[in-house]
Amino acid sequence: VAPARNDARGREKSPSERQVYMDYNATTPLEPEVIQVMTEAMQEAWGNPSSPYPAGRKAKDIISTAREALARMLGGKPEDIVFTSGGTESNNLVIHSAVKHFQETQGPRGDQGEQQSPGEGARPHIVTCTVEHDSIRLPLEHLVEEQVADVTFVPVSKVSGKAEVDDVLAAVRPTTSLVTIMLANNETGVVMPVSEISQRVKALNRSRAASGLPRVLLHTDAAQVLGKRRVDVEDLGVDFLTIVGHKFYGPRIGALYVRGLGKLTPLYPMLFGGGQERNFRPGTENTPMIAGLGKAAELVTENCEAYEAHMRDIRDYLEERLEAEFGQRRIHLNSCFPGTERLPNTCNFSIRGPQLQGYLVLAHCRALLASVGASCHSDHGDRPSPVLLSCGVPWDLARNALRLSVGRSTTRADVDLAVQDLKQAVARLESQA
Repeated sequence: VAPARNDARGREKSPSERQVYMDYNATTPLEPEVIQVMTEAMQEAWGNPSSPYPAGRKAKDIISTAREALARMLGGKPEDIVFTSGGTESNNLVIHSAVKHFQETQGPRGDQGEQQSPGEGARPHIVTCTVEHDSIRLPLEHLVEEQVADVTFVPVSKVSGKAEVDDVLAAVRPTTSLVTIMLANNETGVVMPVSEISQRVKALNRSRAASGLPRVLLHTDAAQVLGKRRVDVEDLGVDFLTIVGHKFYGPRIGALYVRGLGKLTPLYPMLFGGGQERNFRPGTENTPMIAGLGKAAELVTENCEAYEAHMRDIRDYLEERLEAEFGQRRIHLNSCFPGTERLPNTCNFSIRGPQLQGYLVLAHCRALLASVGASCHSDHGDRPSPVLLSCGVPWDLARNALRLSVGRSTTRADVDLAVQDLKQAVARLESQA
């Protein structure tokens, strides 16, 4: 939404009181149409979706419509969508399934005949990269600590900011069961080469099958990309894709795309209960939230190109204004890597100066609402972002980093106000030094 122009009593705010939200990679507001369908679902579809009477049937129909809307947004099939509580659950469900599938098919009970196999007692191996979201990194670190799985964290290139295809493939072992690489990074906006990784993994799987080695499954966390650029599961070629509603103006639930759910691609439930979501994710469905997620997906399908063009225009204008106001020598754009695609809305930059740590600059801003990096790391104070350090950004620059992410309704006037606010915050900090 646009910055509020009126206070609680309806009085117009002066420019000095206005606030500019530029943290859309952290979360987005609900679109009015999303609020509307959620409200209608609460009022009219309050029945249990498993019940045969009208309120239950209405709920079931709403869930079916939402599933179709998500599938259309991704270019997939409705039967391949499972609703979850959010991105964290979806990511954990993929990791859990990859481990369970390896254990079921490669352990003592697995039937591999006389062909080569990783061997009894072998642990599943997972490949990821060093800049993944905590909902990937932490479950994997836990599996390593518990000696349940082995994990390779592939460093991203300091030249491109990406997990390079050759590096990811070089990390694959005979016991590898899963490769999980995010579609775009939440701090830098760098888009990862998931389609290229997929093509290489498919070719590798053909030779592995001939040798009796387990298939390598491929997952991407698409949280940051949906609603900002087109996502097509056929182009990506992934087995799993994580969907997060609150990143594209929907409610705080999520979903998981699974190619050929239960047939081509295994999914092992973490929960057991009433059989909802075909037993893959039991629990009485949250109909209003699912309705909202479906409407948010519908809006993305209809308007994605317009959203992308607007956000790119505003982001580019933001970077122009930063360099114009502070000078090119003073501004370091932390995520502009030669030849690397990035999200259209994300600007990660540092203002050079010994007293200008990102969190201090934001604390002295009066209008700008933003973050220094991932919102889940907002309590890390002046410690530089591990993501930026992984990408080769020097310590002193990484410590000063700010992440501004614009949205569908961000205007050039908002940018002007934000940049002036930053300039005044820097002046206040430097006058105190």
